[in-house]
Amino acid sequence: MTTTLEGLRPAAMAALVGVLLTAGCAVEYAPPTVRVYAPEPAPPVRSVYIEPPLFEPAPIEVPWAPPPMLVEIPPPMPFYGAVWIGGYWVWQGDWVWASGRWAPPPRPAYHWTPPYYEHRDGLVVFITGHWEAPGVEFAPPPPSIRITIVEAAPGARRGERPIGPPGVFVPPPPGSRAGIIVPAPIGTPPAVVVSAAPVTHVGMRVTTVNNNQVTNITNITNVSNVTNLTVIAPASATASGRAFRATVPAQAHLAAALPAVMHIAAPPRASAPPRPFGPAPGAEPQRPAIHPVAAQAAQFPNRREPAGLDRRQPSAAPEARPRPLPPTAVAPRNVAPRPAAEAAAHRPNPAAAAA
Repeated sequence: MTTTLEGLRPAAMAALVGVLLTAGCAVEYAPPTVRVYAPEPAPPVRSVYIEPPLFEPAPIEVPWAPPPMLVEIPPPMPFYGAVWIGGYWVWQGDWVWASGRWAPPPRPAYHWTPPYYEHRDGLVVFITGHWEAPGVEFAPPPPSIRITIVEAAPGARRGERPIGPPGVFVPPPPGSRAGIIVPAPIGTPPAVVVSAAPVTHVGMRVTTVNNNQVTNITNITNVSNVTNLTVIAPASATASGRAFRATVPAQAHLAAALPAVMHIAAPPRASAPPRPFGPAPGAEPQRPAIHPVAAQAAQFPNRREPAGLDRRQPSAAPEARPRPLPPTAVAPRNVAPRPAAEAAAHRPNPAAAAA
């Protein structure tokens, strides 16, 4: 008798082998099959340019969770004070990828607020990334507020409902199972999970480290004051079956630049960005066409024009337009002509001037 052993626990396998050997059976051992995780083919991703608003927009509720994160390595900072924005999922009738870029604050002292995702009642409360004025901090929508549930665009592929505990979260690492959410503090940039291991089950979370103790705080209102964040996942949650723990920078551009476990790159941007600040190198600056009369009127609002002055625009055929008649010469009044003797008396004498 030949018996194949596969998929048994080690203790049960050893006991069964002993029984079979005692009975004189031939035992053929086959090692268990090692399963390699391969993510499901993702639907086509649309990468767009997003112009962030200068204030906190109204929240919306999306029926399904955003897809796993994509890898988008930031280029070097172009100038001091530039802020890395983008590189996140935004709702436009479907989850589309907002491509990352460096940008200056639109106004002095404005600061960048990352997108907000919250699992609430089986839906995703979403607020897109935006700029905040000085002294203004992000305020999550209270549970009592009524939020509009958005509809998907025609032809959009329906995704998965959020899988995980309620509360604030970020999308899972690249290559993860669709629908998995990763609990995180408020204000966490989604890029902090780009270098984490992909997950297939609930269990990964983003935490803060205080005095070498990991805490799962989700009510921090300003993550920009935190230098590092910790990403933790048990072995039961990861696709590899190994526990994961890593400390990553809280700054989005530093976290996005870390090597990814599964490198699924973001697609090229479909829409062109706006024209950069200032004229292009070597190009003449474009000035709006302003009529000189309008410009002078704006510069001198109290100036009165002479009577009879024609300020109309010239037509295509100037000859056809009637021209105003020239003014008639008028002699000055109350001026009597000088006598010839008086005029000669006032005339200069060259000989006297030479002497």
